[in-house]
Amino acid sequence: MAIDVETKDCTSLSDGELAELGDICTDGPAHFDIGLLSKQREEWVLITLASDGGNLAGFSFCTLERIGGTPSVLIGLASVTRSPRRQEVLRAMMGDQLHRAVLAFPDEDVLVGTRLIDPAGFQAFRVFTSLHEIVPRPGHKATGEERAWGRRLSKRFGVDADYRDREFIAVGEGVPPCILDYEGLDEADPAVAAFFAEVDAARGDCLIAFGWAMAEDLAALE
Repeated sequence: MAIDVETKDCTSLSDGELAELGDICTDGPAHFDIGLLSKQREEWVLITLASDGGNLAGFSFCTLERIGGTPSVLIGLASVTRSPRRQEVLRAMMGDQLHRAVLAFPDEDVLVGTRLIDPAGFQAFRVFTSLHEIVPRPGHKATGEERAWGRRLSKRFGVDADYRDREFIAVGEGVPPCILDYEGLDEADPAVAAFFAEVDAARGDCLIAFGWAMAEDLAALE
């Protein structure tokens, strides 16, 4: 059975749909509450909803925009149910967002950025295999430009008050961070887990992560 995906304006998200989003967050580590979800409806432009067998299985607040002239897909607060098909759900949501990106930014490479709190969430970047030059990644020393991208994204996400650009960690202020909440099917790579050694989710810390969808890969989604 195929995953049904719809991306629409956040302004069209009803209170009933908002309650559904809250229902699927109860099992996630971030514990998004209805007040936080309601706030995201006001702050983001788009929301992607994924259904499996008629039931909501995942969602992602997102936006397509240019940051310093660079086409970007920014993933805000997002969550995927802990079902056996969660990988397919996430792939379907990302695929729909990147399809919109190629329509908005034809023949251009697109940056995809989000916030994470654990290595399980980091596995989400491997679900869509066409993402390149993921930062941070094991065995790679970030360049000055990559650290600059981390600063740009931390500012865009509004978590730049105490951002450590060499670790890509935004230190929190005691409130839950608006992260991509996803539990991978595989055990986390210890080298990836090391990126989160100093991420204190209870304090509201998060890790800024990003990768590139190349124009030639995006063309296949048209």
